[in-house]
Amino acid sequence: MISDFFQHRRDCKRKQIERSSKITSLPSTYTGSLNPSERSILGKPIQDLVQDVHKNITSPIDVLRTYGKVAIKAQERTNCLTEICFLEAEEWLKNNDINLKGPLAGIPVSLKDSIAVGGFDVSVGYSCNTGKPYEKDGILVQILKDAGAIPFVKTNLPVTLLSFESTNDVWGRTTNPHNKNYSPGGSTGGESALLAFGGSRIGIGSDVAGSVRAPAHFSGCYSLRCSTGRWPKQGVNTSMPGQEGIPSVFSPMARTLNDLFYFTKSFISMKPWLYDHSVHPMEWRDQMETDWKLKSKLRIGVMRDDGVVTPSPACARALEQAVTALKSEGHEVFDVSPPSPYEALLIASQVLNADGCRTFASYFRTGEWMDSGAKQMYSLMRMFTPVRWLYTLWVRYVQRDPIWAGLVEGWYERSAFEQWKLVAKREAYKAKWHDWWQNEAKMDILLTPPNATPAVPHDGMHDAVSSCGYTFLFNLLDYTCGIIPVTHVDAKLDQLPASFNSKKLNGVARGAYKHYDATKMEGLPVAIQVVGQRLEEEKVLSVMERIELALDARGEKYQLLEID
Repeated sequence: MISDFFQHRRDCKRKQIERSSKITSLPSTYTGSLNPSERSILGKPIQDLVQDVHKNITSPIDVLRTYGKVAIKAQERTNCLTEICFLEAEEWLKNNDINLKGPLAGIPVSLKDSIAVGGFDVSVGYSCNTGKPYEKDGILVQILKDAGAIPFVKTNLPVTLLSFESTNDVWGRTTNPHNKNYSPGGSTGGESALLAFGGSRIGIGSDVAGSVRAPAHFSGCYSLRCSTGRWPKQGVNTSMPGQEGIPSVFSPMARTLNDLFYFTKSFISMKPWLYDHSVHPMEWRDQMETDWKLKSKLRIGVMRDDGVVTPSPACARALEQAVTALKSEGHEVFDVSPPSPYEALLIASQVLNADGCRTFASYFRTGEWMDSGAKQMYSLMRMFTPVRWLYTLWVRYVQRDPIWAGLVEGWYERSAFEQWKLVAKREAYKAKWHDWWQNEAKMDILLTPPNATPAVPHDGMHDAVSSCGYTFLFNLLDYTCGIIPVTHVDAKLDQLPASFNSKKLNGVARGAYKHYDATKMEGLPVAIQVVGQRLEEEKVLSVMERIELALDARGEKYQLLEID
């Protein structure tokens, strides 16, 4: 055990020195202030840059170096990067390993650390995975290169991948570009910090409980949680291989909605099903895109509260801002009461961790830091059955908190027999939602908050680990969801009412609200979540575009962080 501990320390130090050395040895083209030509590149949407590359107006090397320069600034500010691939990317370009005639020609793309790039580790934040570079690119990277994109950095994440923070011993803690005291989100938090800062325009993350959506909400960028089968899942590493109760989905993120739309459409145009057997052979549906861009009057449902954690004033205000903008455009917007989101939280949390949290814990070395939220889950899972039973009784009947009691009561390792029962419950719940959407709500799209609060402070997931229902619900349902940043926390507008009393909240809500402070949070981004049904990526993106246009018409379009 002692040798294991010291090996862990050595491996972490080695990777950090390796990263630091790569940065300090970069040529001058990746350092210093931005010149006018570089600022021009940064100001262009990716489809314009692609056209410039196709026409030989702009060199892909110049685009790479420009975004590399800003990515290093983002790293200095937020510690968002893991692997630096700039010089390798230049070699790929020189060797014609990247197809510069593709739909993403010359566009640098950042990748969550869990995605395999040939010649680099895929540590996922565990020291045991370091020093083991992958021999070749994973399928996601193969497709990107064939499309003309240039993988140029990998980004930080939380060890275990089960947190809305992004910290581990190997790479350290990533901070929010708006406020260093807060998380950028997780598990794709390094990506969201980089995109929000302006060090990349497009990136790829993964989502099993909100991991591309919470970061977009926390940091102020855009993301799309695709349904399973629309994006590849091969060529990656994970903390929970074999976990299919709530499948993880790799999905796109971007600095702007325009870039997110173009990136998603371009990637799917590459026919990813020819690379990865798990992808459905579904072309991009241009007619669906057109129909939803042109439909004169949308029916939009609004889920304001999931019945577990009432949204904070900041998140409620952002949602209402979008509702008002849509109503002003003549759309039919109405509140809905869907099948119990709490039931989904129970089922999803149990089926996701049916292994008793054994798998993600199996990669830890002696003395390795565990994310505070994951540590809470692991500790509760290890609780002796009689103790759990007594604790559940105490919570339910003495504290009068059936919400938290229900979660604790069902938090134990499952046998295969028990897991199959959970899967049956999951499928029955999905059928219930489908029937409700089609026959009762009869809506085109659903709006919800992405989370009950804006970003949590560092280590806040110790208390807020269970407050993930607004995103986790749609992982269980496998619905397509998009995130649009709408506003920022306002210290005056978003204060809790004088009558607020956290002692009256259930355990999940109490943990979430423990860290809500509109004064300290002032300036943090606040987003909304746009939800369609399964495999409705074209529809969701089109409606997201219409929502942003409606906000823009009122002078309320989200203001991105300005690039230094």
